[in-house]
Amino acid sequence: MASLTLNDRPVDLALDPETPLLWALRDGANLTGAKYGCGTGECGACMVLVDGEPLPACTITLAEAQGRAVTTIEGIGHGQPLGVHPVQQALLDEQAFQCGFCTPGLVMAIAGLLRRNARPSDDEIRAAITNLCRCGVYPRLIRAVRRVTGPVLPPPPPSLEQVPPPEPTPVAGTMATTPNDEGVQ
Repeated sequence: MASLTLNDRPVDLALDPETPLLWALRDGANLTGAKYGCGTGECGACMVLVDGEPLPACTITLAEAQGRAVTTIEGIGHGQPLGVHPVQQALLDEQAFQCGFCTPGLVMAIAGLLRRNARPSDDEIRAAITNLCRCGVYPRLIRAVRRVTGPVLPPPPPSLEQVPPPEPTPVAGTMATTPNDEGVQ
């Protein structure tokens, strides 16, 4: 029997400890939001948060989840207005899904990213969202994350002490002069 916190509730699952967490969630807890895609952790369809970090549930055993906090797509909106997490709302607003198969995993990957980094750059977003989407909604995902985080702000201007003085520029049509041996120009 494995004991863990599932969507903020303690649960005991009477399953073989070597059962992949994905199947424990789907078959043992009747939480079917995490999808089976590849079985190797590559596609992201089964992404859940384990102790706040996005992990593919197909690569974690129930024994490895023992005593840990697991959040699924069904629990991500707990405590939010209308039970909708800001990432879910942003995906809706940007129409950042089509068939919906990968959407739960994408929500979990984005939520995990924003938990670690509240203002990621576009490159950091691309690096964190490795989920496969057959519909190709990737540009909309960036926009959806921006709806949650706001636009990326440019770096602050350097202070005046950090700005080097400008180099002298020769003026066209003049000859540069140098002192002669006697110091006279």
